[in-house]
Amino acid sequence: MCYLAGVSRAGYYRRLVETEPDEAEMALRTAIQEIVLAHHRRYGYRRVTALLHREGWQVNHKRVERIWRQEGLKVPQKQPKRRRLWLANGSCVRLRPLTGITSGAMTSSRIERPMLGRSGCW
Repeated sequence: MCYLAGVSRAGYYRRLVETEPDEAEMALRTAIQEIVLAHHRRYGYRRVTALLHREGWQVNHKRVERIWRQEGLKVPQKQPKRRRLWLANGSCVRLRPLTGITSGAMTSSRIERPMLGRSGCW
């Protein structure tokens, strides 16, 4: 019969076993999503697992990770620290890219920068 339908026996029986997720699974998924949204998507699956344990859920970290991947949840990458230039008088200037540079200016041996603060410090 499986040969006529063009389906393997394992695939045929696997399809019979597949069911809708039960209430406990759906409740766990909503709990995970609520925790992630409450903490502005800054918590990973390990910390979410710890918070679920505090709330009384008996859940394995591997199960939380599986649900995490299925739901497509991700933690944003950390942004690099901004570079700063500390001057001798204790002030701080944030380094920004030079504006108004053309390709001709890049070929010159030295690019003139505006003076920042004291003379000789740039």
